Amino acid sequence: MIEILERDLLLIQEQMRKTLGIIFSLLITGLTTYSQTKSLDKIAAVVGGAIILKSDVEMQYAQHLAQGNQDNPDLKCYLVQQMLTQKLLSQQAIIDSVTVTEDQVEDEINRRLRVMTSRAGGQERLEQFLNRSLIQYKDEIRPDIKEQLIANKMQGTITEKVTITPLEVKRFFDSIPADSLDYYNAEVEVGQIVGYPKLTKEEKETFKDKAESFRLRIKGGEDFATLARLYSEDPGSAAEGGDLGFMDRTMLVKEFAAMAFKLKPGELSPVFETEYGFHVLQVLERRGEQVRVRHILIKIEPTSTSLERTKTHLDSIYKQIVDKKISFSTAASLYSDDNETKFNGGMLINTEDVQSRTTYIPTDKLDPTVFLSIDTMKAGTYSKPDLFTDRTGKQGYRFLYLKSRTEPHKANLNQDFPKIKEIAYQDKINKSLSEWFEKRRKSTYIKIDPEYQNCSSLKIWTKAQE
Repeated sequence: MIEILERDLLLIQEQMRKTLGIIFSLLITGLTTYSQTKSLDKIAAVVGGAIILKSDVEMQYAQHLAQGNQDNPDLKCYLVQQMLTQKLLSQQAIIDSVTVTEDQVEDEINRRLRVMTSRAGGQERLEQFLNRSLIQYKDEIRPDIKEQLIANKMQGTITEKVTITPLEVKRFFDSIPADSLDYYNAEVEVGQIVGYPKLTKEEKETFKDKAESFRLRIKGGEDFATLARLYSEDPGSAAEGGDLGFMDRTMLVKEFAAMAFKLKPGELSPVFETEYGFHVLQVLERRGEQVRVRHILIKIEPTSTSLERTKTHLDSIYKQIVDKKISFSTAASLYSDDNETKFNGGMLINTEDVQSRTTYIPTDKLDPTVFLSIDTMKAGTYSKPDLFTDRTGKQGYRFLYLKSRTEPHKANLNQDFPKIKEIAYQDKINKSLSEWFEKRRKSTYIKIDPEYQNCSSLKIWTKAQE
């Protein structure tokens, strides 16, 4: 009896799938024909009960261009494939009650807009490129961003129980032909402890007074934009008369945002301090939760006295580590002023492999100043505290720790187990996802418009329905 019910259920599901196929095929044909005369939107693909419009593909392609990428029409094939994948995952997420919060969606939207605004050269230029305001654009992309986050979370749910054993790593490595093994360049593990000068209130007074003098000149009738062009030390806005364009709270440091959203349009702020220095700002315009301001920045430069204090402090930490009174990782977490490394035991991360957070860095990818310092060092030793300038132009003192050095070699398990393990683990995850998608493609109605059927990356989606 159970076998009969299961067979009947499968027959019903198959009939429903075929019926849906007929309906959606007619829908695609009808809309496509009608669009030729009425310029309506076009259906690019159908997966399950979800429709992907051509305008969805074009919007994501516009985002790709807005982020400073090159024009590449072939990318549209990949975008359709990405959307099909996303729809399958999000449909399963509904069944499995996988959700994300509105705060998570808002944070992701703001993160993307910050990147796009920066690469476009400001909010106004981005809005011109998108042909709409950022507020309108945020509302348009919100449903898709939410679906993307849910799909990502669902994908994580599918693979969360995937693990890999040392034996599986060995089997994976042994399966790689000898002539296909990777060749690794010389690599190092390097840590650093950084100290930046901390000026006293009296030492800062000179810089604060300079900013105050500009505030008084503006109040006295001088032109804000002209003073900003001549004297502001913010390279990103000085040429624009200090104008930062429209920004929301998440795009500004806390103290700057508090002042910008406190003032009314036209008001001039008192002098205030942020991590960048002393500011005078004026609100030009408010637009909902966004504000357009201009400012003059006076940077706080270290004094010789503050630099000497910093060196003395770093010398003391260095001596404690060398004398084995404290470990390097503990000292980094307690005393280093570099937020990118202090919570990682002071160790630098390979920025070209952020996902795995590996501390093994090819020597040709190291900051040249770091390479020069550690080039003649032996593993397990420290450089003495030395004056340096970071990538933002900020001066301070630092000393380096060379934890390990690996010479150029062909991949092997003894030296490269962590890297090989990561590759083997990712391979296992990919296989797990491929199996999941293969099953879903076979049991889900999928229809792709002829415009995209020549895409090689979409062949597997159409093949599953044959």
